[in-house]
Amino acid sequence: MRFLPVNIDAIMVELSSLEQTMALTDQLQNNLVFWKIEEIIPAARTVLIRFNPILTDADTLAKNISALDIKSGSIPSGELITISVNYNGEDLAYVADHLGITVNEVITRHTNNEYQVAFCGFAPGFAYMVSNHAQLNVPRRQSPRVRIPAGSVALAGEFSSVYPQASPGGWQLIGITESAVWDINRDNPALFKPGSRVHFVDVTKSSKKYHLPTIKKEEKNNSQQDIKVLATGLQTLFQDNGRIGQAALGISESGAMDKSALHSANRVLGNPINEVALEITQGGFKAQINRSMLIAVTGAVCDINITTLLGEKYTAPMYQPILLEKGDTVELGNIKCGVRSYLAVRGGFQVSPILTSCSFDTLAQVGPPPITIGQTLAVKSTNMKASVSLNESPAINYPCSGDVVVLDIVLGPRTDWFTPNAIKLLTEQLWRVTPASNRIGLRLSGDISLTRDKLQELPSEGTCIGAIQIPANGQPVLFLNDHPLTGGYPIIGAVCKYHLDLSGQIPVNAKIKFNPVGIFKEFEGSHTDHV
Repeated sequence: MRFLPVNIDAIMVELSSLEQTMALTDQLQNNLVFWKIEEIIPAARTVLIRFNPILTDADTLAKNISALDIKSGSIPSGELITISVNYNGEDLAYVADHLGITVNEVITRHTNNEYQVAFCGFAPGFAYMVSNHAQLNVPRRQSPRVRIPAGSVALAGEFSSVYPQASPGGWQLIGITESAVWDINRDNPALFKPGSRVHFVDVTKSSKKYHLPTIKKEEKNNSQQDIKVLATGLQTLFQDNGRIGQAALGISESGAMDKSALHSANRVLGNPINEVALEITQGGFKAQINRSMLIAVTGAVCDINITTLLGEKYTAPMYQPILLEKGDTVELGNIKCGVRSYLAVRGGFQVSPILTSCSFDTLAQVGPPPITIGQTLAVKSTNMKASVSLNESPAINYPCSGDVVVLDIVLGPRTDWFTPNAIKLLTEQLWRVTPASNRIGLRLSGDISLTRDKLQELPSEGTCIGAIQIPANGQPVLFLNDHPLTGGYPIIGAVCKYHLDLSGQIPVNAKIKFNPVGIFKEFEGSHTDHV
């Protein structure tokens, strides 16, 4: 085993086979509470372990894990699922050319060999499938696509999969299916689970369709119209602390990009700090108030403009309780510094959690959908007597476009895959935030791309919020809250947990300087060989 640094609260265990990974995963599941482990993310040859740094540390975990016997392990055999595929993918010809075979032979290999789900990750419902005899091992794309359609059937390395939602991705596309492999409205949202056996069928050679219909969610009419949305700006979402501990379903944490601002907004109003609020990107939100209420706005700096029913206008301060009356309109002006503001109401919004959280995950498409113009929002009925807070202030200095933002990073787990000059460039060069950035990650641009020392394919492995992934083009992607749970490009380092809120508030055209808090160094186990 190798024990690699990931962040101040996470390590990665590297193993030599998928079977060993499964065996270690089983044993870790039995020791989660005893070893103070909060979450594990198994992948092809690794297990990412997130722990509570107050209760344990990486060295202790490495010693405990290295003493485990993981010689035996296998993927459990599950039910057979048939997926009907239209083999018309953009990369089908490339795959055939790379393997030195015809397009028809690619299709034949994919349909004549049974696959089995080894593990799930990247996004909800995304299953990593392996076949012992398909012989369709191909590299990922040099640069990932920004958007791949839902239902795309794809290959990467030894794996095949189906994209459950439209999302970014670097796999080679060979076809598309109508089968709903992920549906939050089903009792079991994920069609695939570890052990599931999968048979792909070419639709042009089969009269039978294996389409799995989506179960439509019943719309609930909400008679409460406390707030009517008049404008949403670039994007307005419900957000709370997120879905912590849902990795087994392939779901990352998501949640508010600036949790300190979310918590402040709720403290201003006397709410529990995790009460759901509106996360408003780049300002421009406007709403009509239909009953008396108390609100607060925190986070990215903007003007708060109030217009009363009689047409009187005034501005209100951030980080303070604001009393609104029936007929008032409230509008958030353009952002001056930062990216995301948070609007909370005393008592909280009346919204139902989905998979333990009210947050909307833009990659997984899980949670209450984005706010739309004309939508009405309900505020919880409450007789709250909790005191408001009048001394809240921003926890960070919000950056403006053109500023240089310094982010502390932990080097690892794949720092040694890069040349010494690349590591030097990572920390000395300034990286510009590009307009292609969003809640999934910040796409960065530097004058000189980072070059790898090891050029082989990296089997997909777990990722964390703050991970700095380096695709083949050498331009970093800084993963944020809605990041994929696993990825196949090497992670050179990760932003320290205490700088994640700041990372979520860096605007386009600001520049980032990465500051390593130490050198890249593996953790030592007990040196007992049980592998």
